[in-house]
Amino acid sequence: MQLPRFKTLGLAAAMTTLLMVLSGCGINNIPTYDEAVKASWSQVLNQYKRRADLVPNLVSTVKGYAAQEKEVLTAVTEARSRVTQTQVPADILTNPEAFQQFQQNQSALSSALSRLMVVVERYPDLKSSQNFLTLQSQLEGTENRISVARRDYIQAVQRYNTEIRTFPGRIWHAILYSDAELKENFQITEAEQQTPQVSF
Repeated sequence: MQLPRFKTLGLAAAMTTLLMVLSGCGINNIPTYDEAVKASWSQVLNQYKRRADLVPNLVSTVKGYAAQEKEVLTAVTEARSRVTQTQVPADILTNPEAFQQFQQNQSALSSALSRLMVVVERYPDLKSSQNFLTLQSQLEGTENRISVARRDYIQAVQRYNTEIRTFPGRIWHAILYSDAELKENFQITEAEQQTPQVSF
């Protein structure tokens, strides 16, 4: 039995309307926001790697001028070593322990580099070295890029986590995306809020 033409058109219009309603009500938000989180996280990793790659050159340049600052140079080298040896698990964005360990290692390197920059103030010859100035500029640029990448990641996670926990995303999460977990976000520790102190 064939449906009358107007019923077929009505059914097609109803299906089109349903598809438009579904596409406009956020059914695709969770996977879209999840991909944004992953892309933002990749950029964070990219900037941290850039910083880790700069550190050996920075340490070598400073070592030539300030060899007696062995303790600070060793701290930078060890912190960088921990960062580069850290295995980033695939589930890091949903694994609080792994995320916290990653953040601690990166924070230790940030802290060691801050102490190194404070120590550098004692060495006028080093501060006028073109190699050092270039490296310092690159490192400062990288730190700015890290801040921007972290900010973008934080915003992407906030959007994604909010979508999962609020209406109508909560419904789509329960029905279609129940395997989507809340993502971890950066926390600023009390130690990171302190200005680095180096006594001379």
